[in-house]
Amino acid sequence: MTFPERFNLADYYLDDRVREGRGDRPAILYRDETWTYADVQAAANRMANVLREVGVEVEDRVLIVLPDCPLFAATLFAVLKLGAVVTMVNPDLPLDDYYYYLNYTRARAVVCDAALAPLLGALGARYLRTVVARGGGLEAAMAHAPATFENEPTSPDDIAVWLFTSGSTGKPKGAVHMHHDFAYSTETYARQVLGVREDDVTLSIPKLFFGYATGTNLLFPFAAGARTVLYEEKSTPERMFDLIERYRPTILTSVPTMIGKMLAVPGAADRRLDGLRVTISAGEALPEELYLRWTRTFASEILDGIGSAELFHIYISNRFGEVRPGTLGRVVPGYEAKIVDDDGNPLPPGEIGTLWVKGDSAALCYFQAHEKSKEVLRGDWVVSGDKFSVDADGYFHYAGRTDDLLKVGGIFVAPVEVEAVLMQHPGVLKLGWQACEAFATELLALARSKLVHYKIPRKIEFCDALPRSDRGKIVRREVK
Repeated sequence: MTFPERFNLADYYLDDRVREGRGDRPAILYRDETWTYADVQAAANRMANVLREVGVEVEDRVLIVLPDCPLFAATLFAVLKLGAVVTMVNPDLPLDDYYYYLNYTRARAVVCDAALAPLLGALGARYLRTVVARGGGLEAAMAHAPATFENEPTSPDDIAVWLFTSGSTGKPKGAVHMHHDFAYSTETYARQVLGVREDDVTLSIPKLFFGYATGTNLLFPFAAGARTVLYEEKSTPERMFDLIERYRPTILTSVPTMIGKMLAVPGAADRRLDGLRVTISAGEALPEELYLRWTRTFASEILDGIGSAELFHIYISNRFGEVRPGTLGRVVPGYEAKIVDDDGNPLPPGEIGTLWVKGDSAALCYFQAHEKSKEVLRGDWVVSGDKFSVDADGYFHYAGRTDDLLKVGGIFVAPVEVEAVLMQHPGVLKLGWQACEAFATELLALARSKLVHYKIPRKIEFCDALPRSDRGKIVRREVK
């Protein structure tokens, strides 16, 4: 796949839609507002002029600390138009985390809400020059800025975005991506697997700062001239049902945890989800039991897959009409994957090893992490920290992260296999069941009926909640 010598993602995702005559089409549905593609383009151009006026230049990093709203989209495209570099983080982090991100990225500017602006400005981040605040004068500045802007003539190989790792070991690191990485994933996964089209409406449970949602709920629909629903509120099961019934999305981006929570809401089966043509699941492996409960309850297909910050988005996925519950599906067109042993030798079908992936959306490096970059980014291959097996039909089966595996009597056990069995109990992920000894006894009996002896839990302990990252993933090292 090749891209022109001059290539800017703001052109590819936004300006091209207006040139195609789609400027009047709805692009963003936000509260009671409808933003057309021409509206978003004008806002992005104004924002680009504002950022240039405050001193943002080519290759400068800009940190976006905004909730999901039209300004987030306008800011992301504005930074790309400038030839600067997008970095983005959760707008609900502790101040210490912002101090880390500002100094690590060396961001020259940060775009945030007015309430956060003085706090970030007072942190004393060494490289920060400007805080641009929504509700703190930005709107007036944008109103006076020109609605036209000549995009920087970037190359496909210029740096466009840093995507942060989940920080499973130590502080998150920035996976440094070029402009063409995102277009490559769009042309492969979004078009050839999801089949995103102009009449789609997308809605995401994860927020836009997370690369998973950046793709499915902003970049992918914009590439097709579709519509995306944005909302600033927390993602709760009740909130998601309300949004689905109001906006009638056709594509829902979700994670296994929220799939379980939505199924557990009383009266869930009576909620209207009939407009969904597909639910996407990623972030963690989707247990077969959850897949079956969801598709039986809502008649909405789930395409479970796996992606990473290192490759921007999903590179292994189930396909329409070919889903195998309990698997992550097959390799996305344009990518290659293999399972290898500790010495890098390919393993035969059925054997568990480390997943290696190759594709042209791979990151250039981790910033300020030379040794980690060499460990993970080996030539054309990205070495994941995940253990998988692949069957004879090319379907990938998740066995857990390398550091999640348990060693019992000298044999490795994948927690996800045990969890998948326990989830078959009707009381798991269902409201109204009490944590008690009788419940624990039933869970252990179920485990004994379906697992070999060394995989059976020795005891069941109950807790109110599991520790999770800002992306909603279970932090298993803290569970241990």
